[in-house]
Amino acid sequence: MVLAAGRGSRMRGAEPPPGLSGAQRAAAAGGHKAMIPVGRPFLDHILSGLADAGLRRVCLVTGPAPNPIREYYLGAGRPRRVTVEFAEQVRPLGTADAVLAAEAFAAGRPVLVLNGDNLYPRGALEALRQLVRAGLLGFRRSTLLRLGNIPAERIGAFALISADGTGVLTRIVEKPDAAEAAGFGADPLVSMNAWLLPPSIYAACRAITPSPRGELELQDAVRYCVERLGERFQVIESGEGVLDLSRPEDILEVAARLGQQEARP
Repeated sequence: MVLAAGRGSRMRGAEPPPGLSGAQRAAAAGGHKAMIPVGRPFLDHILSGLADAGLRRVCLVTGPAPNPIREYYLGAGRPRRVTVEFAEQVRPLGTADAVLAAEAFAAGRPVLVLNGDNLYPRGALEALRQLVRAGLLGFRRSTLLRLGNIPAERIGAFALISADGTGVLTRIVEKPDAAEAAGFGADPLVSMNAWLLPPSIYAACRAITPSPRGELELQDAVRYCVERLGERFQVIESGEGVLDLSRPEDILEVAARLGQQEARP
């Protein structure tokens, strides 16, 4: 399940840097992060990575039609190695609402869920896929800074996680303040919103209330699963980085890093 229904407000709200192509500028101005061409559309690289990791069915959660993602993958961009299905998030009510929109796709089974504006390491996705029921990827802050393209100030806004001695998730805090972040140590584990979600996640998504941002947050639903439903999420720590394509200034660096990589969705 790839969450690609966001409004792209950060992408649309900033002045694009010089050097972008006309197609890149147009996609950025429309907030269509997943469709920004970086050689090929960024989402092609995500789907190619999922195919490399052994996934064969993918649900793209998009906004209402007309939608360029749906148009592309039902037409000229139809993948060969994965079967693409679609779910529509009618209103942008948050990541938990996006997951609910694709409940029928999961059909009562655990489902791998990830962002449509992040490219995750193949090995990490393979490890996540092989879990039995529930888990998530964790990345050290230092690793993201060294191997990814995300600046330190942006990483500070991501969710921090901790695990017990067996690697089971014990705590997750979205957008922690300085005092909360200090409690996770000097080099904390960061969640980049890549999950294996159990079937109980849908009851949790329905039970939570909107966050202070007015959205139904997936992290809150996961916390509900752990605290109220007794789910155990295994944390898989990756030693690799993540590429993030959420702001105009990311486009040229992501394109440069992917320039030598073939996308075969």
